[in-house]
Amino acid sequence: MARIARIALAAGAAPLVLIACTGASGGQIPSASSPITPAEAQQGAQYHPQLLAEFGGAMSGPQAAYVEQVGKGIAVQSGLGNARESFTVSLLNSSVHNAFAVPGGYIYTTRQLVTLMNNEAELAAVLGHEVGHVAARHSQRRQQAAQRNSILGLLGAIGSSLLLGNSGVGDTLARTFLQGSQLLTLRFSRKQELEADNLGIQYLGKAGYDRRAMATVLASLAAQNALDARLAGRNASVPEWASTHPDPASRVQGALAKANAAGSGGVTNRDTFLSRIDGLLYGDDPAQGLIEGSAFIHPELRFAFTAPQGFYMVNGTRAVSIQGQGGQGQLTLAPYNGDLDAYVRAAFAALGGQNSRLAPSEVVRTTVNGLPAAYGSARVMSGRSPVDVTVFAYEFARDRAYHFATIAPAGRAGVFAGMYRSMRRIGEREAAGVVPRQIRVVTVARGDSVASLARQMAYADAQEERFRVLNGLSAREEVVPGQKVKLVVRAR
Repeated sequence: MARIARIALAAGAAPLVLIACTGASGGQIPSASSPITPAEAQQGAQYHPQLLAEFGGAMSGPQAAYVEQVGKGIAVQSGLGNARESFTVSLLNSSVHNAFAVPGGYIYTTRQLVTLMNNEAELAAVLGHEVGHVAARHSQRRQQAAQRNSILGLLGAIGSSLLLGNSGVGDTLARTFLQGSQLLTLRFSRKQELEADNLGIQYLGKAGYDRRAMATVLASLAAQNALDARLAGRNASVPEWASTHPDPASRVQGALAKANAAGSGGVTNRDTFLSRIDGLLYGDDPAQGLIEGSAFIHPELRFAFTAPQGFYMVNGTRAVSIQGQGGQGQLTLAPYNGDLDAYVRAAFAALGGQNSRLAPSEVVRTTVNGLPAAYGSARVMSGRSPVDVTVFAYEFARDRAYHFATIAPAGRAGVFAGMYRSMRRIGEREAAGVVPRQIRVVTVARGDSVASLARQMAYADAQEERFRVLNGLSAREEVVPGQKVKLVVRAR
């Protein structure tokens, strides 16, 4: 969740457009060997600022320059452009494992995904995979097949069927709760994912990299997905509507076989890569708030709350999303003029959309940890099943308020009661104590082991599992003296 100015701006911004959202304006879709067209360049330029805003903005400095260098080097292998200047490669300040691209030569990876990689070839593989989607015009083909002109049309169809049925209110709520979580993406078909893998492997070979890097980075991503799921107490599979690159585990063997068939050889540039990412921010940026287990704390906006047991959070630039089997919700803000009653009713109206009269049965005033607060609920139909929608708002200043918006099966809205009561202000001392994590690259010394190195990880739980996944180590693999490995430490 970004600073106030950013949130307020985002509240009135155009709908987010991601990977599978852009389409041809008409006519035949260019082939994978065709260069970037002027129309595609114009599309990319239009969507680029929206993507930067949604994913924390573009980073700058040596680390961003390195990612840009590798990305442009692999992108030119596609034939989409004749010069590196044809491509824009951005390192995003986001704690979500993600990478994507849009037509026009705009390629993106989040810093969190970069921290999971273990060599330069893997970075090139991820960016090459995204270039492959652009080269094969997958975005345009997906939109043409769906016969839609906007992402909200597609999202309404996907979100309403999975989340809230097919009612008008359901469509709007589905979009609302998906936005702000940084999970808002459209899935490519399995055939398209495999095609992008294959194209990425081809680009790796042309650029002189080890083609097996595609398989190894997919394996690391699959291991990270499984670990995140286990730590959050949920299934390892990511919902199809919530992942740009679903089921990486099933693609590992295919990528490895493809790479082996093309022949061995190629560089990985492991030590160079590790030296370049040393010090890279890991996890949440304090400027956007931090998730620590079930707690969320924002040292700049000076508030904190705790999610319900068994739920997990995703911190986005527009909102913090709260996901679980018993419901879902988000924390965000809206324009506030000092009237909490009107604020709650306006939040309901926004959830319901322009063609809905969604409103609470009543607005109740209360106080939570010294904060003036108000809440209301409404029951709506989700297909054939009723759900309870709740807005719980807090006044932090005469011109600033935040609110939770949640949905749960009818009669089960109480699952969020503890979360509502947990919202509190934090003082200067507590805010100053919030320290982010970062990557530290160290050289394994004689006597070091996975166990001893893992104890330096800045986590209270699963230290060895986190260390192994971070460094691409199998369950029984050990480190050797002289080897460089990554640690996650506090950025003191």
